[in-house]
Amino acid sequence: MALAALQTALRLVYPPRCILCGTLVDSDFGLCGPCWRDTPFAAGLVCDTCGTPLPGEDDDEKVICDDCLVTARPWSMGRAALLYRDNARRLVLALKHGDRQDVVRPATLWLARAAQPMLTDDMLIAPVPLHWTRMLRRRFNQSALLGRALARHLDLPDCPDLLRRTARTPPLDGMGVETRFTTLAGVIRVNPARAGKMQGRTVLLVDDVMTSGATLAASALACLDGGARDVRVLALARVVRDA
Repeated sequence: MALAALQTALRLVYPPRCILCGTLVDSDFGLCGPCWRDTPFAAGLVCDTCGTPLPGEDDDEKVICDDCLVTARPWSMGRAALLYRDNARRLVLALKHGDRQDVVRPATLWLARAAQPMLTDDMLIAPVPLHWTRMLRRRFNQSALLGRALARHLDLPDCPDLLRRTARTPPLDGMGVETRFTTLAGVIRVNPARAGKMQGRTVLLVDDVMTSGATLAASALACLDGGARDVRVLALARVVRDA
């Protein structure tokens, strides 16, 4: 009863507000009606490999987008919760560069919903790694925050330091697809101290944004080379051409 009274008092002093616009809402860490309406969720028929929305009805048949037909993916399945534009882009940037870790809580629910078709009992969740120099500057790996929260929500094990970036690469923004893949070739490797955790298991790689898929591909190859049975990928947001 004392806890309930304290929570009530806190709500009176600090009422729940939309995490995007600050409008009063019914529950903590939520979106108001207009912000929810203008947030592009990846729904309906999507590519089974990268989560890109596709025209047509979802009839549980496996479909692949043109990008994934052209670019080989080392993982078996992929999904995204949002499309990287409008409010979704604002949310990702707020988490990544604005130190808005409150975004993780609603993002966890969206990621869990998107991940449902990919989940397995033997699954290990791991984030795409940051180089240690970027970690020092940013203070946290946003993908690791998302992965840990998702693992707790799904009651699955996670390993935030499963992978390492062995070299600092230049920012990938503005690079073409080929250059992105070349830049990341061999840069991501399994942490030897954690390799045993994924032997013979399915690894779910979590990232904040999937653009070309180069970072996830390098991470997936490292996992497969290190003994993972299968790799699946999950992004908070997917960059879609002409979206």
